[in-house]
Amino acid sequence: MALMRSMLLAASQNTWLREHAVKFPFVRRSVSRFMPGETLDAALAAAQGLLQRKIGTVFTHLGENVADRDEAREVTEHYLEVLDRIHRLSLPAEISVKLTQLGLDLSPDFCFENLERIIQGENGKATVWVDMEASNYAEVTLDIYRRALKNHAHVGICLQAYLYRTKRDLADLLPLRPSIRLVKGAYSEPAAIAFPKKADVNENYFALAREMLGARGAGNCARAAFGTHDVRLIRRISDFVAQQGFAKSELEVQMLYGIQRGEQERLAREGCRSIVLVAYGTYWYPWFVRRLAERPANLWFMLRNVFAS
Repeated sequence: MALMRSMLLAASQNTWLREHAVKFPFVRRSVSRFMPGETLDAALAAAQGLLQRKIGTVFTHLGENVADRDEAREVTEHYLEVLDRIHRLSLPAEISVKLTQLGLDLSPDFCFENLERIIQGENGKATVWVDMEASNYAEVTLDIYRRALKNHAHVGICLQAYLYRTKRDLADLLPLRPSIRLVKGAYSEPAAIAFPKKADVNENYFALAREMLGARGAGNCARAAFGTHDVRLIRRISDFVAQQGFAKSELEVQMLYGIQRGEQERLAREGCRSIVLVAYGTYWYPWFVRRLAERPANLWFMLRNVFAS
């Protein structure tokens, strides 16, 4: 499985595949399992359907590594439109942005200006989430997040459990009372900086989750969210929440659209905070292949679509 994951992560960065694979019908059928459509209207409709099942939404417009200032500004304007639509529809929804989509490769200050505009476009209650990308962006992403957090309490950051540095990053952030979404990590990273074994990633994830929940209970973590589809890990965290005497509503789990739908609904029924990340846009190929690399079951799903062609 490790070899398959490495191959898929390499494929996610392949320019030829990005340009050609999206044209194959079986690929487009497969990706429809994980995103409701390429347009904002499709994403909003999905969020309204989720709301009927007491499930919240985080929207992300797919794209990364923007290398043109006008394009980065267009992305910023798009997210401001998303926020306006969310507010007009009174949806319990938030957004999650990638800093490279806001021009991080061009200039950290330019990127921060765009992020600041987006945060100001929020109503001060919902969280604007900042995604974490590959490890070479970790330090600058955290720097920009700290700058944003000084002026805005409702801004969150994603941390990746497979990186060795994350334990230290979490400790450094907690005095600032951050909002944190913890994920395992979906990029190809060398063993020198990331746990190579899945079991070690899981154990580090659980250790970080306990620390986040402890900080949450002490008032040092504004929000502790767990982005994972690993049902066994979710149950371990849920048991810890119960053992510590936290309310079920303190357990927030964020999953991707179309994955573990039964678990999403179970969590909502039991009073936990169940959130679904709804991705949309035309630049879905790298994101989709990273999803295949995360879970072998996703790959088998795509292969079934091959034979259904």
